[in-house]
Amino acid sequence: MSEVIERTEWLAPSQAEALARLLGVRTPRPGEGLPLTWHWIYLLERPSTTDLGPDGHPLVGIPAPPEPGRRRMWAGGSIESRAPLLVGREATRRTRVLDRVDKRGRSGRLTFLSVGHDIAQDDRLCVRERHDIVYRDAAAPTGDPRAEAPLGRTSPAAEGELALTITPPLLFRYSALTYNGHRIHYDRDYARDVEGYPGLITHGPLQACLMAEAARAAGLVPPGPVRFDYRLIAPLFDHQGLVAGAAPAQEPAPAQESASAQEPASAQEPASDAANAVGSTEDGGHVAAAGQVTLWARDLAGRRTARGTLIADLPQAPSLP
Repeated sequence: MSEVIERTEWLAPSQAEALARLLGVRTPRPGEGLPLTWHWIYLLERPSTTDLGPDGHPLVGIPAPPEPGRRRMWAGGSIESRAPLLVGREATRRTRVLDRVDKRGRSGRLTFLSVGHDIAQDDRLCVRERHDIVYRDAAAPTGDPRAEAPLGRTSPAAEGELALTITPPLLFRYSALTYNGHRIHYDRDYARDVEGYPGLITHGPLQACLMAEAARAAGLVPPGPVRFDYRLIAPLFDHQGLVAGAAPAQEPAPAQESASAQEPASAQEPASDAANAVGSTEDGGHVAAAGQVTLWARDLAGRRTARGTLIADLPQAPSLP
């Protein structure tokens, strides 16, 4: 677990422009710094085609599957934004596995990985984050045709919410921007016939990104260092739409958690890169304290699929190694 992968690259402004066009928001101005979660389109691993598995995920690198044939789910994570990350300059990302836990849950064998990333620019730590990833055994296809039926009564975006129309081209473009080869996001036949999903999976990181955008649009992202904790709690398919929102929080916050202590909510529900990878609680694992911001993502029927919090006033960042 001590291996560190380091990658340095120039942060091209065109990448930020591409994500802004996908989301339908303004491109960051020079010197503004990337909005929260936008660093996910930079400093990406670019494995060879020969290093990809049948599902489109890399078989090598960090994180690599514990063994062939296991399914990967993005369960959530935490981002500490400590200083502006500026496009048009070089930045360096250092990646390592923070923790690995093997256990057996209701759905069979499970491997929980916490992967850490530090992103520095001009000898200053800008982003420190943790990705929570779960690997489980492959299951026989169990697609439910009812999930492809048109949505019944819908709940459009309300005050403090943003809506994003999910289409196959949009999912394909986001996969391309993040260099994500996982076929469940763009290959409907594979998603249905091999992994048993009733539709294309909407990326967990895209849901987290839209939650952060909802907070930014509402003026709820505090200036200075901020931590964004997020958790994916239910699968979201392309025909179900995507709405994200943010609002000032009211209740006390629990201690920060990691996915490594949880287990999948259900082996019977389809699971995306993130969905159903952790035990679902009423608040999705995150309840923010007064003065903080609570965030959510949901489908057009009102079913919540992700939750999170924004927390300001972080302690001073440790020195870079």
